[in-house]
Amino acid sequence: MSGTRPAAVADMFYTGNPSQLQAEVKSMLAEVSITAPSPKAIIVPHAGYIYSGPIAASAFAQLIPARDKIHRVVLLGPCHRVALSGLATSSADYFQTPLGSIPIDRELSKQLLQLPQVHEFDLTHAQEHSLEVQLPFLQQVLDEFTLLPLVVGDASDVDVHEVLETVWGGDETLIVISSDLSHYHDYNTARTMDAATCSAIENLDGHQIHYGQACGRNPVLGLLLSARKHNLKVSTLDLRNSGDTAGDKNKVVGYGAWAFEQP
Repeated sequence: MSGTRPAAVADMFYTGNPSQLQAEVKSMLAEVSITAPSPKAIIVPHAGYIYSGPIAASAFAQLIPARDKIHRVVLLGPCHRVALSGLATSSADYFQTPLGSIPIDRELSKQLLQLPQVHEFDLTHAQEHSLEVQLPFLQQVLDEFTLLPLVVGDASDVDVHEVLETVWGGDETLIVISSDLSHYHDYNTARTMDAATCSAIENLDGHQIHYGQACGRNPVLGLLLSARKHNLKVSTLDLRNSGDTAGDKNKVVGYGAWAFEQP
């Protein structure tokens, strides 16, 4: 992939109309109270905006006070289309959304390619929504920033942790982990499962999170290792499912949002 990775899921997961998209994102953010100092890392869901957008907004809104301080976003999400071993960077120079193009941090990407678990693999990025749906929120809450997008496949928590430590940086760097929670259970079962996942995240205990509890389990577990190392404080910002937002309660998908603050 050379040049620009175009938006792949506009008009599917979110509207492709720029003015409408900006208005919808602004509206979701406006419903959120800013409750804590700007986080070092967040976990956010990645479904269609009608389902998980308000939950994601609860985390992205916390970044607004630091919009002029955050200049680099490291974004990790699971693969849904093309499987891979390890983590994948993109060769693109820009990722595009209806709100414009975001420059890719090519130097940081090259640095990560020195790690054995990181590869350049455009095919897994081409149609991947877990990263793309976060971009319009980032474009709305931050000023100018570069992006390091990473699709996470079959990778251990240590693999992801090593990548995060390499790119950790200071206040200029934000870590974003994209993950939904339980999938296609009835409403009450999902609430029970997601509450257990929430407790594990709050306790930084990745061993209690299994694949059926979070599709982004691998990047989440890597973040929890780094959070323990850096003594980050976790705040649960929202925990709901599609039965609460825009779907029926017979088969729901769980969504949560968490902020990780530096001590």
